Amino acid sequence: MKQTVRTNHAPEAVGPYSQAIKVDGFVFLSGQIPLDPAAGQIVPGGISEQTEQVLKNIASVLQAAGTDLSRVVKTTVFLKNMAELTAMNQVYSRFFKADPPSRSTVEVVRLPKDALIEIEVIALS
Repeated sequence: MKQTVRTNHAPEAVGPYSQAIKVDGFVFLSGQIPLDPAAGQIVPGGISEQTEQVLKNIASVLQAAGTDLSRVVKTTVFLKNMAELTAMNQVYSRFFKADPPSRSTVEVVRLPKDALIEIEVIALS
């Protein structure tokens, strides 16, 4: 059975999609951008600050789904500038210390609200 996951501790969906869907032992998270859930605005700063906010948002959605970052099996990272990969990795590695998930990272022309990063996740529930 498919279950919609929603939390006020992460940004509301800005379109016709769910924060996450839980089904058959997996949680599929929609891409998260670095919105402060309280203010509804992109956090100030560069790629490091934005990556941290994205991963905090992801952690909040996972918690609402009854799981956590240790159960993430795949991430897809969308970067506005691949030259910021090293700085993004420094923050990302703090959230995925042991047995990091598989990952794809791609450079994109533009992200919602002109964010520098977006990350989507698949996790075990």
